[in-house]
Amino acid sequence: MKIGSASMLGVLIGFLGVAGCTSRTSSAPVGRSVPLPSSLSAQELNQMHPSQTEKIVKSDLEWRRTLTPEQYEVLREKGTERAFTGELWDHKSEGEYACAACGQILFRSGVKYDSGCGWPSFYDAEPGTVEFHDDRSHGMHRIEVTCKRCDGHLGHIFPDGPQPTGQRYCINSVSLKFIPNKD
Repeated sequence: MKIGSASMLGVLIGFLGVAGCTSRTSSAPVGRSVPLPSSLSAQELNQMHPSQTEKIVKSDLEWRRTLTPEQYEVLREKGTERAFTGELWDHKSEGEYACAACGQILFRSGVKYDSGCGWPSFYDAEPGTVEFHDDRSHGMHRIEVTCKRCDGHLGHIFPDGPQPTGQRYCINSVSLKFIPNKD
């Protein structure tokens, strides 16, 4: 079977999404996540980000009624949107990025940057708004980022971001709702 270059590009982009949103500037090979230093365990990251919100608990049916099918796939079933396809990957307006499921403010535009990976990237989250989990799916170890308020899957965190944190929150656009600053 002959596969055209456009088909191969789609397969590659899909693989990169599953493989962990590897940055073009990373020293890791394309399609492989950056190894996490032992000091960046999910448990230690959670201790650094104490909770400041109460949990929102809904049934599966309630989430299905609240979210679009794309949002449900990512936020509730831990899916990944394809690189360079989300509304917010190259978004540059000033404002706040909230969880699309529960509305909790997660990131501010001042910490968003272009990592070249095709998903919105931030170098820090609002204190106490996210939670971290070990993710050993797809034959690799990554740290998953979820909304601390509703447990919605947001994306993953990698230790190859800019200073001052050195972290890259690689977040699915569909997991976020942008709220512009009021002028």
